[in-house]
Amino acid sequence: MAILDVLTFPDPLLHRTAEAVKIIDNKVKKLVDDMAETMYEAPGIGLAATQVSELKRIMVIDISEEKNQLRVFINPEIIKKEGTAINEEGCLSVPGFYDKVERAETVMVTALDREGQRFTINASGLLAVCIQHEIDHLDGHVFVEYLSPLKANRIKNKLVKRQRELEREMDMATPRRRVASVRA
Repeated sequence: MAILDVLTFPDPLLHRTAEAVKIIDNKVKKLVDDMAETMYEAPGIGLAATQVSELKRIMVIDISEEKNQLRVFINPEIIKKEGTAINEEGCLSVPGFYDKVERAETVMVTALDREGQRFTINASGLLAVCIQHEIDHLDGHVFVEYLSPLKANRIKNKLVKRQRELEREMDMATPRRRVASVRA
């Protein structure tokens, strides 16, 4: 297994729509395993394949305290929504920022598991929020799009500035090599 790089908003890949998985082979299973390891390491409670530069409709979720109840959703589809609830959300692709988002209170979802078996679940509470949040990623959306344009722009600007500072630090830490000119 491997820890994957998580894209950071406003990376344009986060706005691409994921494609349905046609065959669940060893490559897809390895991606699922790597995504789970990445999510646990972050630490997070959900991760969509689009967040790790894979345009596949795959997401992993584990909302348990013990981090031992991994749920895998391949080609997830919300087939029913009920009620509304406002919850505070954060995102591995929007590190350090949290805000309130209105979503359905309960959802019925159908998907395939890691072995390709179809299942349907009714989810509420944190699981419902997480499912909707990760499906948004698969559809090319980030939770900041639910915020006011002013808030979303502030977050974007802060993350872009943070990325530039990191790149500057990396440049300064990289030793410069002198290139000697050769004269014949």
